[in-house]
Amino acid sequence: MRQRTLRPAPAPASVAQRRQQLLPNGVLGMLIFVITEAMLFAGMISGFLIVKANAPEWPPLGQPRLPAGETAFNTAALLASGASLFFANRAYKVWPNRARLPLLAALALGAVFVVFQGIEWVALIREGLTLTSSTHGAFFYLIVGTHALHAVAALVALGWSAWLLSQRRLRPGTLQAVSLFWYFVVGVWPILYFQVYLA
Repeated sequence: MRQRTLRPAPAPASVAQRRQQLLPNGVLGMLIFVITEAMLFAGMISGFLIVKANAPEWPPLGQPRLPAGETAFNTAALLASGASLFFANRAYKVWPNRARLPLLAALALGAVFVVFQGIEWVALIREGLTLTSSTHGAFFYLIVGTHALHAVAALVALGWSAWLLSQRRLRPGTLQAVSLFWYFVVGVWPILYFQVYLA
């Protein structure tokens, strides 16, 4: 009687072959983080607007007005930084080495924004606007300070990306995740500027 030989079962397709990944893990994680942070800023702005609407006078008596004109310069630098990062991403897709200059420009413009915000804070503190001087000061430093922390963290991430690019170790998913974080910092600022400085 002839003995049948058993053929081994074909190896199962790997997960990567069966499913195509829509987003890199880092980008998905950053997207979730950005959505939660957007809700944080929405809550802070809502609280600020409620307090402001119920105040008899805003800003309160004896408190300095915010320097909207000077901050417009910072806003322009931050928006230019976002545009520069956009061009860095486009260049990276074609030839990664060409992304270096616009990435460094985004980093430099972001640093200008943070430094000038710091100078503005020092001037406002000298004029008497502090965390404990009024609800105006408390909300200003809470909202703008939280944004500043995000800006500094995003600048560190941009610097890290620039270093990885110089070492030829920057992956597309890493650049996308860092860019998403910076675009959030850039995108939320005009809303904060309008609500806190201008409205």
